[in-house]
Amino acid sequence: MSTGSFYITTPIYYPSDVPHIGHGYTTVAVDALARWHRQAGEDTWMLTGTDEHGQKMLRAAAANGVTPQEWVDKLVTESWFPLLETLDVANDDFIRTTQERHEKSVQVFFQRLYDAGYIYAGEYEALYCVGCEEFKPDSEIVDGTGEFEGLKVCAIHSKPLELLQEKNYFFKLSEFGDRLLELYKTQPDFVRPASARNEVTSFVRSGLKDLSISRSTFDWGIPLPWDESHVIYVWVDALLNYATAIGYGRDEENFARRWPAYHVVGKDILRFHAVIWPAMLMAAGIEVPRGVFAHGWLLVGGEKMSKSKLTGIAPTEITDVFGSDAYRFYFLSAIAFGQDGSFSWEDLSARYQAELANGFGNLASRTTAMIDRYFSGLVPAPAEYTELDLKIQKTVADAAAAADRFMTDFRPDEAIDAIWTIVDALNGYITETEPWALAKVEAQRGRLGTVLYTAAEGLRALAVLLSPIMPDSTAKLWEALGQSGRLVDQPVREAGTWGQLAPGATVNALAPLFPRVEQD
Repeated sequence: MSTGSFYITTPIYYPSDVPHIGHGYTTVAVDALARWHRQAGEDTWMLTGTDEHGQKMLRAAAANGVTPQEWVDKLVTESWFPLLETLDVANDDFIRTTQERHEKSVQVFFQRLYDAGYIYAGEYEALYCVGCEEFKPDSEIVDGTGEFEGLKVCAIHSKPLELLQEKNYFFKLSEFGDRLLELYKTQPDFVRPASARNEVTSFVRSGLKDLSISRSTFDWGIPLPWDESHVIYVWVDALLNYATAIGYGRDEENFARRWPAYHVVGKDILRFHAVIWPAMLMAAGIEVPRGVFAHGWLLVGGEKMSKSKLTGIAPTEITDVFGSDAYRFYFLSAIAFGQDGSFSWEDLSARYQAELANGFGNLASRTTAMIDRYFSGLVPAPAEYTELDLKIQKTVADAAAAADRFMTDFRPDEAIDAIWTIVDALNGYITETEPWALAKVEAQRGRLGTVLYTAAEGLRALAVLLSPIMPDSTAKLWEALGQSGRLVDQPVREAGTWGQLAPGATVNALAPLFPRVEQD
């Protein structure tokens, strides 16, 4: 295991669902965490991608009169690649489960499980939901109502289930209950937050059944290496992307460098990641992931977003009006990471106005404008620091240390709260010190220089600390402060050390970072 490596993944998304703000939420959270660790000098790798096999995809392609491969190529190109651009995501890799690098390595993995005696053939009869691509546990089967009265339906999709009877291959999941419980006990951080860990622990305690890992009634999938009349069950094939993308079965040196990973997933797919996936890895003799973090659902009008209920909101609906930084800031700060959160246009608009336009943006504009006006656009050298100035220095140092602690702990919302203490303190400091009044008194020239240096140096720290959250506006601020080198190369863990802004640096005029949005 490479201790210096920070490898983090989003779930791989199902491309037939058009990206909505829930997909965007997961992706920007993982991107912000990856950017933070990258800026901390760690060997960081961020993976995202798409899950392209399975019956649902086969049926959608047939309905559209194209091959499954043509169908997924179109979806990925038109919807999923653009999402990363829209949200300013700096992923290192994008895996597609139809790529040869994935398919070949999945076969290597399953041959290994088969040879080790963890896979056997058997008959299977169960209720299957095409929408979930999953044989449903009893807890997720309900009686239909209305047009579906008398039928069993999926509790998630409210659509009738199909009774499937197949000869399948099974993975001996039932043998791993004790080892999984031991894992959760010895590594309490393996599943986070605590509510998710409790849910997984009680699920495993109630007893695990062997898992069907193949399908023989259709062929859109990866064939089993020892029996090509079967394709590997879509969920199991999908989980392996985290290993195949970094070289499992193909580039063992890179795999050793990157693995194990941190997985960030929505809580609805927690069991696959915290139960089935580590059990499969144990069976193959591979180290389990470093941890699985399950975030909550994004609710709109009190309901989980869904394509069938047309409650999905496209990320571009937000970014076209407010910009990508506001999107990233809002979702990462307004929702406690790990819990459900509600989205509303009113809340987004109010936070944009108060925190971004009036708070951070205004602070940046007026500080750079005053340096331009009173010091001909050159950062002044500070004279003697007073208690008031030293208090700002302490706020910056404390906020930077707290933000690093929170980001390391997968709490971007708390990290942003910590960083925002600098914004609030600096705005209060400018109001209290009144640099515009100092500028009228020649004898106060030294004091004016100290005040504006303090404000500008505070902004430098903010640019570095907020860069993983809001890469676009902070890069503009960095440039306006006359700083050399790329902002993304600034060590985030040293951001709180005072005095890094060189006096004499040329400050450039700064257009509003968060322009006013006309309210409809």
